[in-house]
Amino acid sequence: MNEDAFWQLIEDCRPTEPDPDAELLAATLTERLVQSPLSLVIGFAEQLSWALYRLDRKEYGHGLGGDAFLYTRAAVVAAGRTEFDSVLQHPSAFTSYAIAPIWAEPLLYTPDQAYKRITEEEWDRDTRYSYESFSNTEGWAD
Repeated sequence: MNEDAFWQLIEDCRPTEPDPDAELLAATLTERLVQSPLSLVIGFAEQLSWALYRLDRKEYGHGLGGDAFLYTRAAVVAAGRTEFDSVLQHPSAFTSYAIAPIWAEPLLYTPDQAYKRITEEEWDRDTRYSYESFSNTEGWAD
């Protein structure tokens, strides 16, 4: 899955009603991924990790704890590509997610849930980029 396909899938699955914690988005994404080849689930996990990794920078996470920072970055991804790109261009746009706080933790488990439903096995996911907070050492360098 390339980056454009990832963002199109997010957009296609975003609900029209308010979904502050991305629970509806995560459920819809999971259902869509379950109907797809396993390679798409793996590709989704890679793209999700890459997006979260790109937001793992001190200008966004200053003052936030690990889980809060991760779930807030997930909320930016759940908001779609336009918002994600805006936050990358203007780090101050991240503040509104951190102050509220807006968390989208369910998005993180979407590929794992789809994988388990397809294979009936737990997934020991190992993506190229870690989405865990503070793992982007370049983003936290002085």
